[in-house]
Amino acid sequence: MTILVADNIAEVGVEALEQEGHTLVESPDVSGEALVDALRTEEPDVLIVRSTKITPEALDASPSLALIVRAGAGYDTIDVQGAANRGIFVANCPGKNSVAVAELTMGLILSLDRRIPDNVVDARAGQWNKKEYAQAAGLKGRTMGIIGLGNIGTEVMKRARAFDLNVIAWSRSLTPEVAEEAMGIGYREGPKAVARDADIVSLHVASTPETENLADRSFFEALPEKALFVNTTRAAVVDEEALAWALDEKDIRAGIDVMEGEPSAKQADFEHPLADHPNLYMSHHIGASTQQAQDATAMEAARVVRTFDTEGDVPNCVNLAEQTQATHQITVRHRDQVGVLAGVLDEMRRANWNIQEMSNRIFEGSQAAVASIRFSGPFTQDVVERIDESDDVFAVSVNEI
Repeated sequence: MTILVADNIAEVGVEALEQEGHTLVESPDVSGEALVDALRTEEPDVLIVRSTKITPEALDASPSLALIVRAGAGYDTIDVQGAANRGIFVANCPGKNSVAVAELTMGLILSLDRRIPDNVVDARAGQWNKKEYAQAAGLKGRTMGIIGLGNIGTEVMKRARAFDLNVIAWSRSLTPEVAEEAMGIGYREGPKAVARDADIVSLHVASTPETENLADRSFFEALPEKALFVNTTRAAVVDEEALAWALDEKDIRAGIDVMEGEPSAKQADFEHPLADHPNLYMSHHIGASTQQAQDATAMEAARVVRTFDTEGDVPNCVNLAEQTQATHQITVRHRDQVGVLAGVLDEMRRANWNIQEMSNRIFEGSQAAVASIRFSGPFTQDVVERIDESDDVFAVSVNEI
């Protein structure tokens, strides 16, 4: 297969793909129209990206493109629905950068409490100001609220407890029983309830239409005065105007690794209305940027490609339907011979049955097989009878789903 690598991924992943005999085209700096041109020229089967945006134009550029692998957890930079409409798999590499993001989260919390960056800036400028910086509250015994307990949120929880923080949380699938009995943390019924009861809040939800501006004005109104707030997930989950209000009016201190309008290039000029706010620390979207995380993510991307190539399956696929529109399942036990299954499918085509899912398993000895086919369409018994008339079909059954 030809693989276009349109972002920097760790060398261990590149070497793994090369050892499996794939043709690799490494173009880590292409984006926009340059990416479209590269796809059109190379016609890859697989595209591997990290932060590069994948547009409809990019999806149309290579007729052979069958798989896009996001070497990271999120995939909001990819036109996932557009890929689904074109029959292109999209996969990600979840959980491989969880520890790295959790480490940065705790680093931001410590920095906010002890004002470490400001300490460094003053010291480098020749200013000694122990009186100003000797006023940290400390973390032990305070309450940390975690919103989102996926892979990253769970790693943050572990580290928060190691700092003797009391942890409360909300997550879409979290229940009071699991929180309190299995995890030993406090449960809250929603993000605002977490904000109301926490001294420190950290966001770890996926960026979806449902979570857009999750941290809005009412969320920040619920936060106590002088609380600490951290966002290392996606910029879209925070209403930055509401954040600015909280920094000014409630003396909230915030650390963010993601922000609106951040450059897509690795190095670029940067302006942001909150960049010089004294209560805000910004990092450069580096949550996943440790060598450990990059190596693990690159190897997971290579595993996804290997599985797709050898088995036709796509681990971590994010754009396959969880539930199809199939209304019936037909099960056909038949001889394992050329043309038998083709005849079954031809009868289904004539009946205007749309196949949604299909498997064909071979019995030991390769004399017989069983096909299970889920379909939608106007069911009539005469189609089953015509399929059953074949001498190479042992039995046919249909169940309504």
